Amino acid sequence: MTFARTTDPIVAVATASGRGAVGIVRVSGARLAPLIEALCGRPLKPREATYLPFRDAAGEPVDHGLAIHFPSPHSFTGEDVLELQAHGGTVVLQLLLARCLEAAAEPDPVTGRPRLAGLRVAEPGEFSQRAFLNGKIDLAQAEAIADLIDASTEAAARSAGRSLSGAFSREIHTLRDALIHLRMLVEATLDFPEEEIDFLQKADAAGQLVKLQTQLAAVQQRAKQGALLREGIKVVIAGQPNAGKSSLLNALAGAELAIVSAVPGTTRDVVSQTIQIHGVPLHVADTAGLRESSDEVEQIGVARAWGQIESADAVLFLHDLTRANLSDYAAADAEILRGLRQKLPVSVPVLDVWNKQDAAPASNANHGIVLSAKTGLGIEPLREQLLAMAGWQAVPEGVYLARARHVQALARVETHLALAASHLAAQAQLLDLLAEELRLAQNALNEITGEFGADDLLGVIFSRFCIGK
Repeated sequence: MTFARTTDPIVAVATASGRGAVGIVRVSGARLAPLIEALCGRPLKPREATYLPFRDAAGEPVDHGLAIHFPSPHSFTGEDVLELQAHGGTVVLQLLLARCLEAAAEPDPVTGRPRLAGLRVAEPGEFSQRAFLNGKIDLAQAEAIADLIDASTEAAARSAGRSLSGAFSREIHTLRDALIHLRMLVEATLDFPEEEIDFLQKADAAGQLVKLQTQLAAVQQRAKQGALLREGIKVVIAGQPNAGKSSLLNALAGAELAIVSAVPGTTRDVVSQTIQIHGVPLHVADTAGLRESSDEVEQIGVARAWGQIESADAVLFLHDLTRANLSDYAAADAEILRGLRQKLPVSVPVLDVWNKQDAAPASNANHGIVLSAKTGLGIEPLREQLLAMAGWQAVPEGVYLARARHVQALARVETHLALAASHLAAQAQLLDLLAEELRLAQNALNEITGEFGADDLLGVIFSRFCIGK
């Protein structure tokens, strides 16, 4: 998104739309005192909640509530911020918003100029963008604000809170500082060879690089778990008609979401539900039974089922124990399996699950994962297996919420450090290539937090090293 001028003062309703006990209108910009005087009738003590009427142009109250002034730089955005806490009705908040815009355009009684020239309604995310631009938060923390709001599980909310508090950013800063130090050693060796100062050997550059790779691996593991908490995985239930796919979705969700019938082909379209297992969201889709059909509607359902399968992170291939010994049924299952192997990448797991244990002979029960979606027998072991398929390993405490872009950036750091290690170990010590890989690794880290530009490296070198004495 391209934001409008970042120096404009901005205003917005900061609470969700609809009715509520309290609603907030927030203003951010420079020199808010004249606007505060117009809205509140008097100056406000910094960071102190004051109960008073919010006044319209005639001096009549629009509403009564709390007003708080956060002077720059001690505010969320780093600018002057005015927060008006009023009753949470939609009309009231829109009246306050309109009054802020109106008062900003009115001439100041002392100067004759508008009280707050250029005040406009903020765009989505603009308050957080101001906080980032003014150094109050970094990019990872800014993203964590949205992730905290959107968190669908308690574990995700707690992890987003840790990211917002800076836990993830501190890990990235630690990696970055170690990488900067290593870069300085290499750059000093390249730039001052005539001094015969072997910075790399004396500082154990190889050992520092190994330590950096170890630290990176730990951060990657936590980031992957955090990304899993945020994104979850898409699990598609596939199989022949009447294998119990809809019953399995209902059992996993703990609710009657899909119509269950003994008539084959009942499910014609995709039915999806997000469930959580130990705080990890799993987006489970029930699909139409896979078979050849002359029914046009069912054909569409089967096509949609294959479309869901092709975009899955994991597939539950559901089999019917009561028909396991029937040759036609086994042949149809084998045909579906061939289709799954053809359409899915090797990295997407396919888990064979045998349903209707309650109705099947005991001799047919030796098929790996066996359950009864009708009675619930075997559902909990399947849940744990789904977590394992998702790659969940960490305990939620200590995990910070991360995004796919963070995981991808860390993977690039890993690649660049591996190449750097190979250049450092080379007999000729390919320092130019080593320096370039370390630079690229740092750039990938910078993408996560948006900090430390390449132009800063020279200043760091000369501030930490006594070169040229």
